[in-house]
Amino acid sequence: MKRLKKTIILLLAGVLWAPQTVLAQVGEHRDDLSVGVNGGYVLNSVGFSPRVSQGMHGGLTGGLSFRYVCEKYFSTICSVMAEVNYASLGWKEDILNSTDQPVINPTTGLAEEYSRTINYVQVPVFAHLAWGKEQKGFQFFIQAGPQFGVFLSESTSSNFDLASPYLPGRSNKTHEQYSMQVESKFDYGIAGGMGMEYTMPHVGHFLLEGRYYYGLGNIYGSSKRDFFGKSNHGSIVVKLTYLTDLIKTK
Repeated sequence: MKRLKKTIILLLAGVLWAPQTVLAQVGEHRDDLSVGVNGGYVLNSVGFSPRVSQGMHGGLTGGLSFRYVCEKYFSTICSVMAEVNYASLGWKEDILNSTDQPVINPTTGLAEEYSRTINYVQVPVFAHLAWGKEQKGFQFFIQAGPQFGVFLSESTSSNFDLASPYLPGRSNKTHEQYSMQVESKFDYGIAGGMGMEYTMPHVGHFLLEGRYYYGLGNIYGSSKRDFFGKSNHGSIVVKLTYLTDLIKTK
């Protein structure tokens, strides 16, 4: 009986201890902190409803990057990554007629052109998952999370009188946006992307990525009494980042 009790106790202890041992082997703790800079190019449009015919507005983005690596789980390196960036967004209109040809303004004799540049400070915060070489070499990564933006300024570029655009020649006649300034000074949405990282010992980390941002907020009011029911940003971003280690576990 004593031997049986001893066996049962040992089995119970083994059952209780085994998961802790497995977890300890699976998850390797990290406490790595890296900081650096980033820069890239943004192609942006605004999702208007009613629709406004657009191409993509090009602008620069850049700022500071921060990454905290907390764990390596199996082969997955788990991190939190954040940035504080300046970004130049906006939209560029395609002013076309019914045959998809540029509309010629009868007053100026020029094809009508219009674009709006909207500048923000943006703060994305990502869950960052990577696979590959941790100390030297290449990694593949994906990341996703919320992004917040604070409006700084806006400017307009056009080659016609905004008070009297040549509407008869246009297939898309929405023009109310010309006289409307950005109403919402706070932008928010979700962003995600993927890329490659190359690590050089004693030099740092070089990251190249593609990213997409979908705005959940509107730049104009969207109530029933407002003209636009929707006016959110959508951005494609290509970015290069350099990080250097401040704290390194291994």
